[in-house]
Amino acid sequence: MSDFRDTARAAEAAMRAVFSPTPLQRNDHLSERYDADIWLKREDLSPVRSYKLRGAFNAMRHVLSARPDTAQFVCASAGNHAQGVAYMCRQFGVRGAIFMPVTTPQQKIGKTEKFGGDAVTIRLTGDYFDDTLAAAQEYCAQVGGHFLAPFDDEDVIAGQASVAVEIEMQMERLPDHMVLPVGGGGLSSGVHSYFGDRVPLTLVEPAGGACLAAAVAAGAPVRLDQVNTFADGAAVAQIGARPFARLAPHDGFGLIAVAEDRLCTTMLEMLNVEGIVLEPAGALSVDALKDMGGQIRGKTVVCVTSGGNFDFERLPEVKERAQRFSGLKKYFILRMPQRPGALRDFLEVLGPDDDIARFEYLKKSARNFGSVLIGIETTQPENFDAFIARLDQTGFAYRDITRDEVLAEFLI
Repeated sequence: MSDFRDTARAAEAAMRAVFSPTPLQRNDHLSERYDADIWLKREDLSPVRSYKLRGAFNAMRHVLSARPDTAQFVCASAGNHAQGVAYMCRQFGVRGAIFMPVTTPQQKIGKTEKFGGDAVTIRLTGDYFDDTLAAAQEYCAQVGGHFLAPFDDEDVIAGQASVAVEIEMQMERLPDHMVLPVGGGGLSSGVHSYFGDRVPLTLVEPAGGACLAAAVAAGAPVRLDQVNTFADGAAVAQIGARPFARLAPHDGFGLIAVAEDRLCTTMLEMLNVEGIVLEPAGALSVDALKDMGGQIRGKTVVCVTSGGNFDFERLPEVKERAQRFSGLKKYFILRMPQRPGALRDFLEVLGPDDDIARFEYLKKSARNFGSVLIGIETTQPENFDAFIARLDQTGFAYRDITRDEVLAEFLI
């Protein structure tokens, strides 16, 4: 353990020639809400708005130290790892080839290009990440480059552990508790290895990508059959073997899975109340506080906000999901009689705080009835109880599809 701490401290010291420590800030809003002393380790304020450049820096400096003639660095990523690698290729003055799925949003491609400049080449390959990864590794073997893994690499893990080194230096004493996200495991295993039993940890996964929980249950890394990619910075199908080994025996931390829709409520809260822009994975640690209650009351807690690479074109989706989770918005398929006055009858069902957010005929050819997709927004969740009671009294046939994942995917 002491050897790893020395390695992490050396990595942190070397980074200072490239970028400054990220801030550790007390958050009054969260502290008051949870009756605790809540601090945010703002990895969303790094040069690439995530912690990923730490691991990229440390891995690349070790490779170049051992093999200065390394022709090229290669990685596969559609997000923060790509941007960290691109930034460090430019810093070290080396070539980089970054493979991204063809489906990668242009915003992420543009940011990676900006960070890497002329030092990197972006190659769009494959519709799915597994195809992109295979192409990157094949290319790397052909050109004799060095493949930079996003988390399953000891130098990457030590680089991510520099987050813990900075926290130790920035606080007068160690925190009573730390909360941090986990995806592939590079950050969580690095922080866990650095602090050991000195600081209790809670690790947070997106519910649709809980690969650490699956690995703990199986006793070894296992691949999830499906992954919800909404929290793409932490949505990983299988935790890395090296991070998992460092997290063993899995009794030194708590583990929480956060629903993606609930995560949206925290993203909006941090944006609207604090002016802090967090990507979904970056909000995981803050959202998990809702589940910790008395466990943190009166304690000093550090949450790692791991990233802020959020495309504001996704904001309507985030708001939509937050409203649905909070019970402020529901969707119904309504069977409306095709007669004069039917729509007016329905409108009279609405309460004073209810508003129609969407109204769309789905079947216009029916002779007697038409199917209508209708979205209703309101100000308090309990308003829907009264709305549905009035709807039942009118005799309108309807179906609440708000939680129907299949229909919601195609209709909402």
